[in-house]
Amino acid sequence: TSESEEEEEEWEPKSKITRRPHLPKKTEAKPKKAAAPRSTVARKMVKKVAIKEEMDVSLPIAPVEDNKMHLLKPKEEDAGTKPKSLNRKPEVPKKMEINSFQGKNQNSLVSDEKPSTSVPVVKQEKCEEEFAFDEPPSKKIKLNACPEGKPVKNLGGNKIKEEFEMNWDIVQALSEITNVEPWVCANLIRLFQEENTIPFIARYRKELINNLEADALREVQHTLEELRTVAKKTHTMIQKLKKEGKLSSCLLKGLLNCRTLEELDHVSAPYKTGSKGTKAQRAKQLGLEPAALSLLQNPVELNLFSYIRPNTKGLANIQEVEAGVQHILADIFAKDKDTLDFIRKLCQQRYISIQSTLAKVSSKNGNEKDIDKFQLYHEFSCNVKNIQHHQILAINRGENLKILTVKVNIPDGVKNEFCWWCVNERWRPKQFLKPEFMRLLRSSVEDAYKRLIYPLLCREFRSKLTSDAEKESVMMFGRNLRQLLLTSPVRGRTLMGVDPGYKHGCKLAIISPTSQILHTDVVYLHSGQRFCEAEKIKRLLLQYNCSTVVIGNGTACRETEAYFADLIMKKYFAPLDVVY
Repeated sequence: TSESEEEEEEWEPKSKITRRPHLPKKTEAKPKKAAAPRSTVARKMVKKVAIKEEMDVSLPIAPVEDNKMHLLKPKEEDAGTKPKSLNRKPEVPKKMEINSFQGKNQNSLVSDEKPSTSVPVVKQEKCEEEFAFDEPPSKKIKLNACPEGKPVKNLGGNKIKEEFEMNWDIVQALSEITNVEPWVCANLIRLFQEENTIPFIARYRKELINNLEADALREVQHTLEELRTVAKKTHTMIQKLKKEGKLSSCLLKGLLNCRTLEELDHVSAPYKTGSKGTKAQRAKQLGLEPAALSLLQNPVELNLFSYIRPNTKGLANIQEVEAGVQHILADIFAKDKDTLDFIRKLCQQRYISIQSTLAKVSSKNGNEKDIDKFQLYHEFSCNVKNIQHHQILAINRGENLKILTVKVNIPDGVKNEFCWWCVNERWRPKQFLKPEFMRLLRSSVEDAYKRLIYPLLCREFRSKLTSDAEKESVMMFGRNLRQLLLTSPVRGRTLMGVDPGYKHGCKLAIISPTSQILHTDVVYLHSGQRFCEAEKIKRLLLQYNCSTVVIGNGTACRETEAYFADLIMKKYFAPLDVVY
């Protein structure tokens, strides 16, 4: 502290000296003083060199702790003598300022062991190695917590907590249905939850959605709403069944596995109020469920004759007992997720056709005019993969008017392969089966396919084809409207449309008299490239013989108008007589 006090006292004359920059520089030889001893001269020389080295070292980069200490050692030794040597040479005011600045820094560095804030420090940027092959490069997003920007691919993990929990993950389900990457789906769900609109997301959140188009975003939003509707209806059904005391663990699992409204209807139909209940339910009420489970788990100890009750309807003889067991087994097979997945996969590999014929009732007492409308579909058959969207809508209209009868044809090969797979693989008994039990198992699988699985598949095919056709009809309407809106406002002329802008430039589009897009480009009219861009515009106008420029309203439209007006006034586009 005594050293620093001495220094402070001795700075006063220095500050006065720095205010007189007009003093002439004097050569070192002029003030001839008594020859100083060699040791002091040597010391002065060392000090000068040390000061110059300090200047060079302190600027480029903040030194590491060890280096810092190493550099500071010579300063510490000379701290006391330095001001005196500076005071002796008042004739170089500019150098004085640098030295005094250096001296102050030196003192603060010695005392605090920290680099001074007045010395510019170059930041070393950390290299973040976040490489991913399937995903877009991460963009730095400014946040309150991290204002200099933080690379963000996902707003959070791929796990999203929904209001109604199901056995399937909503992000994964959405990704599978829409063919969009899971991380994009997770980001979209969060963006929709924050009530961001589709135009806003498509324009300003491109890095979070992998540059998806607005149409794709709309499809994802629609699918998300459908999945949430299924989840909501499922939980409503669960609450209802719980109140009625019909909910079992097996039914709960089946309901939570449903992904579509068709599946939900299939699982919950038997439990709706007003229905007599399914054949399987009636058989369970008669107490035949243990027999059905025993046939799959432990057939050796099963004796169906022990279930016969002569006075009870449904248990009067062995045939009725077998029929009851068969209904319970068919119900188990038809509600099993793996079984349904297998039959759906099988159908995708085979030729499934949709067939329409003239209904018998309509041919007798129908309106001739209406019947003639659907003449193409009186005897119609087509593969479900190749059928056109307008054909599906026409068939549905004909069916609603009761003019056509529609049927989905699934080949017998599918049924045979499915039955073999169920008996020999999925539902293969744990132990050896007697021939009569084997026959019962086969008939149960066939009954499950014919009575429960086949109608479910038909409903699924029809509803998917209808929903796809309706979506396509809306898109077709959009395309037709687009053509209508693109009709030229000035007939018989080639037009150049200009969408003005500053930062991203002005977008150009040249349109033919028949509304065909001939050329698109971007020009930067409001930067330093005005002359070059004028050359480009002139070249395009001459190339396409275009003499009408249409300037859009909005940001920079007045400046763009002034730009074109100036060029037209100077007759820059001659020989073309350009108007805007």
